[in-house]
Amino acid sequence: MTTLLNTVNPLRLWRRNEQAAPRKLARGAASRVISPGVDIAPDDPLIAYLVGAPEPVETSLLHLDTPGVRALKEAGVTLIIPLVSQGELMGLLNLGPRLSEQEYSRDDRRLLSDLATQAAPAVRVAQLVREQKSQERERERIEQELRIARIIQQTLLPKELPDLPGWRLNAYYQPARAVGGDFYDFITLDGGQIAMVIGDVTDKGVPAALVMATTRSILRSAAQSQASPGEVLERANDLLHPDIPQRMFVTCFYAELDPQTGRLRYANAGHDLPYHRSQTGVSELRATGMPLGLMPGMRYEEKETTLGAGDSVLFYSDGLVEAHNSEREMFSFGRLMGFLGESPSGDSSLVQRILAELVSFTGAGWEQEDDVTLVTLERAARPHDDASLAGSPPVSRAAGDERWSPVDTFTVPSAPGNERLAISLLENALRDIKLPPRRLERLKTAVAEATMNAMEHGNRYRAEMPVAIEAFSAPERLMVRISDYGAQLVPEPETPNIEAKLAEEQTPRGWGLFLIKSLVDEMRVTSDGTHHIVELIVSREDKEPTNASL
Repeated sequence: MTTLLNTVNPLRLWRRNEQAAPRKLARGAASRVISPGVDIAPDDPLIAYLVGAPEPVETSLLHLDTPGVRALKEAGVTLIIPLVSQGELMGLLNLGPRLSEQEYSRDDRRLLSDLATQAAPAVRVAQLVREQKSQERERERIEQELRIARIIQQTLLPKELPDLPGWRLNAYYQPARAVGGDFYDFITLDGGQIAMVIGDVTDKGVPAALVMATTRSILRSAAQSQASPGEVLERANDLLHPDIPQRMFVTCFYAELDPQTGRLRYANAGHDLPYHRSQTGVSELRATGMPLGLMPGMRYEEKETTLGAGDSVLFYSDGLVEAHNSEREMFSFGRLMGFLGESPSGDSSLVQRILAELVSFTGAGWEQEDDVTLVTLERAARPHDDASLAGSPPVSRAAGDERWSPVDTFTVPSAPGNERLAISLLENALRDIKLPPRRLERLKTAVAEATMNAMEHGNRYRAEMPVAIEAFSAPERLMVRISDYGAQLVPEPETPNIEAKLAEEQTPRGWGLFLIKSLVDEMRVTSDGTHHIVELIVSREDKEPTNASL
């Protein structure tokens, strides 16, 4: 009979029920059937002994007294042939006494050794295949969990930002993996007030997504009870504590804004302190309180401040300040606070500028360690002043006969590598737009190429001249507009002469616009005398782009 080694479970001497006598190994060398099962633990000293055994081992000659040896003897095993492959014990061939009651001969042992030499690699391959199948099933299970969690998060995150006259709101969310633990929310309250929430669940995957969904529902319910910020967190904590999984909790910052007066009341449940930027500098919105779900009966300190004209508040998660560069230095609270202090007042592209600073700090090869969530709230310098930031390309209405609806607008500084930031922001902006995955990837590639051209050729990599990116949607199509400060029109792209370029008869440049045009259904290149503008249009249906040639 055969005992196979499993690196997790004990060695098992499997039961065999043969109706006829086993085949003879040599004349008169047949083994009788042993039916009882035997378990041998992986840490049994017998295992280490058998790894170094050069030939079959007789149990009667073993000087070991271990549970495994005793079990084999009790089962009637007299001869053990180790199956060793690459220095690892894969299993055992176990034989009982010969039917002739004679000793196993030298030929018997040689034949058994040869059999073990050939069988061990086969057993190893079989075990590797079994482990691979087990890993595939585990990956499928995890992927299914992630799909469910992703759907939960996409459903619960705000579909659009609140429209507050005289105020500007921006939000950015990027999980470190397919699913993260961060969340943010906006809750409309009685009297025209609005509650803003940012939180972080201390886990990832489906458990974090479920806790996030529960926390969001509890906070929304508590906020409608006309309770103060501290009382909202108290109720949320007491309701969440009995049901939250062990070793999990939620950090959360909760604030209520009166848009008419600028009054901001807030309470904090262990979350990173937001920064308030005003004419006098940058300060923390400091309030104390334990994270939600840790202990019942907690009390949360309440504070308030007033946001004046031009003031802004940055809410963020720890994935930003705890990001590391190649030297293992953290982005840090001090760096973020200093950056905010140097940023100009009324900077509508603050989120994009922070992300660009993060990319510059971490480097191109950065692997995101934790979720990054940013929410900015800014009061206009003058009531109802929605003018664009001076120095940025103007945001204009989408041209054409179609009824285009604005989706999002953002800018990226003209610095090498910021095309990746543009793609990340675009993907976040289009998360609620139904676009087939293949078409989305082609659009992202086209936008990246157009952004690189705009930064290099239009703005000459001058940081004070950002690239503006606007997204518009229509019932059947989607448009992305990229604007820079290159006033001159770029000629219509021609099909590159591949043979001439390979023969170095033509410059290797000139592929950019041709590549962009081949990835979308329609490309428009215009100029308003100050800005060079590229409009990329794709169908929202699942079909190949009209200009596709790659």
